[in-house]
Amino acid sequence: MSPQIAGLLQLIALIAALALAYRPLGDYMAKVYSSEKYYKPEKWIYKVIGANPAAEMRWPAYLRGVLAFSAVSVLFLYLMQRVQGSLPGSLGFSSIDPDQAFNTAASFVANTNWQSYYGEQAMGHVVQTGGLAVQNFLSAAVGMAVAVALVRGFARSRTGELGNFWADLVRGTVRILIPISVIGAIVLVACGAIQNFSGIHSVGQFMGGTQEWNGGAVASQEAIKELGTNGGGYFNANSAHPFENPNALSNLFEIFLILLIPFALTRTFGRMVGSLRQGYAILGTMAVIWIGFTALMMWTEFAHRGPAFEIAGGAMEGKETRFGIAGSSIFAVATTLTSTGAVNSFHSSYTGFGGGITMLGMQLGEIAPGGVGSGLYGMLIMAIIAVFIAGLMVGRTPEYLGKKIGTRQIKLAACYILITPALVLGFTAVAMALPTPGDSMTNSGAHGFSEILYAYTSGANNNGSAFAGLNADTQWFNTTIGIAMLLGRFLPMVFVLALAGSLAEQKPVPETAGTLRTDKPLYAGLLVGTILIITGLTYFPALALGPLAEGLAA
Repeated sequence: MSPQIAGLLQLIALIAALALAYRPLGDYMAKVYSSEKYYKPEKWIYKVIGANPAAEMRWPAYLRGVLAFSAVSVLFLYLMQRVQGSLPGSLGFSSIDPDQAFNTAASFVANTNWQSYYGEQAMGHVVQTGGLAVQNFLSAAVGMAVAVALVRGFARSRTGELGNFWADLVRGTVRILIPISVIGAIVLVACGAIQNFSGIHSVGQFMGGTQEWNGGAVASQEAIKELGTNGGGYFNANSAHPFENPNALSNLFEIFLILLIPFALTRTFGRMVGSLRQGYAILGTMAVIWIGFTALMMWTEFAHRGPAFEIAGGAMEGKETRFGIAGSSIFAVATTLTSTGAVNSFHSSYTGFGGGITMLGMQLGEIAPGGVGSGLYGMLIMAIIAVFIAGLMVGRTPEYLGKKIGTRQIKLAACYILITPALVLGFTAVAMALPTPGDSMTNSGAHGFSEILYAYTSGANNNGSAFAGLNADTQWFNTTIGIAMLLGRFLPMVFVLALAGSLAEQKPVPETAGTLRTDKPLYAGLLVGTILIITGLTYFPALALGPLAEGLAA
């Protein structure tokens, strides 16, 4: 069997598995976020934090809950790293330096999981399981809560209430993320991933020295790392490490976990707004972009010409032989079109066009299908923009799901889509203009520029993957990427929740013969075009200086 056919079969199996899980999981999540019942463990949590889960919140109160909880989480994780040397189970590792502790705390709370350190050489068991793994659950639950609040904004009318943040946070964690993660961890252990709390072991001589490995609760962290579209690895090699991702079966299962909730949330959206067809339209848009990017990535990695490429069957540099080009390409697209950031290959070693595809996937806003929660609300923002453009073309006040898209709504949507490009391009420009950041580049020219562009694209979009060529463990990059991660995560949420509040206050607009049908393929095509055009106009000049220049010169 040729590698290309094997890759196609993997893609078909993945799509089939996602299709089987789509309906039951999507309906289940809709019931979870619409339920008025509370389980006993949830009641205990509410009692401890002093929250009343039945109290409805308007958007400012909901936002205050998101920001306050996240601020406390950053502080807690920062302090845990700073005192690691005094904690039990630290494996002899010292406390983390202030700039790196800030960067890591911001990263994991912002659902980015960017790592400028070697996981197996820096973090002990307590920080890994009690700090980083906990934030893998909570940051994902925050994103899902904000998405559900926006969906309620479309579903409700004549009220500014969007639900209760604390109830959404707890239910998303207890009823969705934990149960699926437990099952996922068991599957990964069965595939060969490790799960223990062992210390550091010497495993023999390697290049004149002793090679050492430490164990850890890897399978459990790997499960929520992928399911919650987090991405931080227990080991520096991330999902290329055999302890995290042992074989082709575990690789396909991890891709399935990455895409599972973001795709299923489209059915949750359709169920909650009372129109499954609207959910299918969003699903179709996401699927077209995802499949298109996957096909393009596999083509450019298989078809690249040259003696070395022909002998290897394609661009195998930086890829694990146990995954091959197909398994690596599917993983790379899945992780960069979501906010996962996990990698099973080095994106820096991809062809010029292949590296550009990973960057463009993040620059789209990670909405196909995007991160857990963030992908759905990002796509709904783009849906509003597309409706507005259609309204301008026909001279009609734009409407979406029975809500008028007026001046306030379009201003909030515009602010949302401008924040991340401003962060990415602004920080990249400053880093390239200053003399010191350039010293961290492994390569010069177009590829070196791509390293820095990729780093800020990954940070501001809350992805977390790295180009594997940039030394980001410096005060400059730890600080600036940390700031980009926090602003890129929480500033958009401000506009999402403000938009949700303004929509919930409206009364429904009756559908007429002139209403744009947003559940039809024509609108889905308009939405795909809107996404690609907006992204192309924003990032094309930067991409032309980096991956496009490198690809054309190859």
